[in-house]
Amino acid sequence: MRRLLIILGVLVLAVAVAFGGMWASTGRSQLARAFFWGDSDTGDWQRFPFRRVSTAAPAPIPSAPAALPGLDERALAAGGTNAFLVVRDGKLIYEKYFNGTRRDSTLTSMSVAKSVLSLLVGVAIGEGRIASVDDPITAYVPELRERDPRFTRITLRHLLAMRSGLRYDDEGTPFSDDTSTYYSPDLRGLAIGGAEVEGEPGQGFRYNNFNPLLVGLALERTTGMKVAAYLERKLWRPMGMEGDGSWSLDSAEGFEKMESGVNGRAVDFAKLGMLVAARGKWNGTQLVPEAWITEPNTPVTAPNGWADGYQHFWWSRGPARIASGRYGQVIYVLPGKNLVMVRLGADTGGRAWPAYMEELAQSMT
Repeated sequence: MRRLLIILGVLVLAVAVAFGGMWASTGRSQLARAFFWGDSDTGDWQRFPFRRVSTAAPAPIPSAPAALPGLDERALAAGGTNAFLVVRDGKLIYEKYFNGTRRDSTLTSMSVAKSVLSLLVGVAIGEGRIASVDDPITAYVPELRERDPRFTRITLRHLLAMRSGLRYDDEGTPFSDDTSTYYSPDLRGLAIGGAEVEGEPGQGFRYNNFNPLLVGLALERTTGMKVAAYLERKLWRPMGMEGDGSWSLDSAEGFEKMESGVNGRAVDFAKLGMLVAARGKWNGTQLVPEAWITEPNTPVTAPNGWADGYQHFWWSRGPARIASGRYGQVIYVLPGKNLVMVRLGADTGGRAWPAYMEELAQSMT
């Protein structure tokens, strides 16, 4: 019996050491992250390392509260909403926080980060750093051509429209593409060595997180800056964001998580929507080329059921432009009404939130 207890104790100790070692490796192991962190959630921004995006001279959005009869605060709170804001004609007419969130709380945006990345690509094109959205990705990441000549047919436009023809496995297994593009500690290496051409570019829509990784890599190389630093210099500081933001990284001092990692205050996400509503202009300065904002969206044939267009990592629903992320992170922009709505929360909601915002916009005169 004593011998059995000793053996059992040794086994328990070995398992504990192995478990602890695996836990300690979450900073450098995709498998450890997938095992301990499980599926993504809106608290992941506190797990990943990040690169700070600092503000300079905060300039709050002017406040002009107004009644919104079509808005149900109890439904917002019950639906897992953390922040809901409405900006009309440059003024904050509604601002409410739920479930312990405050105005100065840092919230994550999930795939809204793709839309932020798109704005930066527009800036880089306006500055001549990126020659054309119709350039092949191999003009900026030539290593891809060495792996497979078919990459020369994939343009930045194809990537930004999710029509690249790249393979994507989103089954959610520990080593699926979906898991790898979220949890890999080396997203640069994954983008260059893991993306595989499967079909002809431009032929069909396929939501694929390799696309923003490759676009972000091209942006980093052409600007000579970390993408978070470029965001800080070109948008965050010029727009007088109210608080510091951040961009989650794959690893310490690593690569920004282009597909999901922008974090900040809800009011600052509203400002990004205001920039789109103003066709890229802020306080008289054209920060993003107008043509980049207003280019017509490409129709999609995706089984999402609510968006009828997708271009430059932005969805469209009729005249609205929508940045959308998992768990119901939404920036809804209606340029014709100079109207912006932001919903950030902890549940999915899916297509329900843009539809809800559309109904709310229709109720506003």
